Amino acid sequence: MTPAPTHHIVGVGGVGMSAVAHLLRAQGLTVTGSDRETDRGGLTPSLERLVRAGVYLVPQDGSGITTSTTSVIVSTAIEADNPDLATATRLGIPVRHRSEPVADVMAGRLSVAVAGTSGKTTVTGMLGWILEQTGRDPLVVNGGAVLAWRADDRIGNVRWSEHGPAVIEADESDRSFLRFRPDVAVVTNLSADHFRIDETRVLFQEFLSGVRKAVVSPPGLGLPLPPGVQGLDETVQGLDERSEFLFRGHLVRLALPGRHNRENAVLALRTAEALGVDPADAAAALSTFSGIERRLELVGESGGVRVYDDYAHNPAKIAASLRALQELTPAVGAVWRPHGYGPLRAMTDELAEILADVLREEDSLLVLPVYDAGGTADRSVTPAPLVERLQQAGRNARLVATPDEARDRLLTFARPGHILVTMGARDPGLPSLAGELVRRLRS
Repeated sequence: MTPAPTHHIVGVGGVGMSAVAHLLRAQGLTVTGSDRETDRGGLTPSLERLVRAGVYLVPQDGSGITTSTTSVIVSTAIEADNPDLATATRLGIPVRHRSEPVADVMAGRLSVAVAGTSGKTTVTGMLGWILEQTGRDPLVVNGGAVLAWRADDRIGNVRWSEHGPAVIEADESDRSFLRFRPDVAVVTNLSADHFRIDETRVLFQEFLSGVRKAVVSPPGLGLPLPPGVQGLDETVQGLDERSEFLFRGHLVRLALPGRHNRENAVLALRTAEALGVDPADAAAALSTFSGIERRLELVGESGGVRVYDDYAHNPAKIAASLRALQELTPAVGAVWRPHGYGPLRAMTDELAEILADVLREEDSLLVLPVYDAGGTADRSVTPAPLVERLQQAGRNARLVATPDEARDRLLTFARPGHILVTMGARDPGLPSLAGELVRRLRS
């Protein structure tokens, strides 16, 4: 018997790659995947869900790629000397970027691509939820898991639909969103993150040149639109209030804290309206949205202390998350882990400036060492200069060597009414740390 054609995903446990795995499995395709976490002897919750979804995990040593492998799917984070990539090259197997299978399923559908430096995962989830709850049966591919879509065999970052409209998170970090030519684009905001701000604006202008019908954005984004493409922006009053605002006269009650999430909600509502959803129905649907995994996710509460987990990793996102939590408490105890050496080097100055402004006298910030994902990164940079600058500015900031030290210090800090939060990308230990904080508070 001829082996079934197989698609192999390198780094399958990553949030973008796991979405591709779910997307291919939903189409009935055979999927193998490799990941450094499995080679280290462990399975993250995401990898466990992929196994239950029918993904075959293999070592990341090239052995899982055979003559029956139809394609090898990678992200730009995969280095050229990766054994899986080397085997694919030797066997002449096509190597595809992770955005290509997503572009494939967008073809022939009404499509929305949600882009922007910050907030795109939340807006994608909110819009997908509105469309699902109003009977539109969307296909959603997201950079984070919608909490209500998680199951034992689903991470929650993909909602499959055979023929419904497609809502896709479009990532600018590696320029891959230029592969998408959506009917509607959402641009949440623009700031320096992976590129300087001038480079970011040029890149997004190129992205918008491929949009067919409309662009939804906040007022004043300032990007020129292609001929024939409609610009749709929206200003809503009352966003400074904690959880409620009116959209087209209809009350929206959000479960998510923070002005940035209320702004995200407005973009999702405006886009849904552009797709033909009645504003009253959209407002009612969004009021039942429980949130996104690791986007100010409430992990638990005990003794009047709430614990959140958040993906915040760049200055704008860290500041937005801290300000959102400050709305709810007189004191925030935060631990943050830089997600890479290069990013930390690039953003130390901005982080020092913005955190000195955001952190209050009552707040506490603990900073872990850089999360080391392997590879050939320059490891000479550390977060010590950042912490020193914050201390010089009179802020309560401290380096901690291990997650255990961070846990113990946060537990010592916590008082009834306080909030604790773990922040950072990539490190799978951060959600575990948040869960451990809850367990210790309850013991």
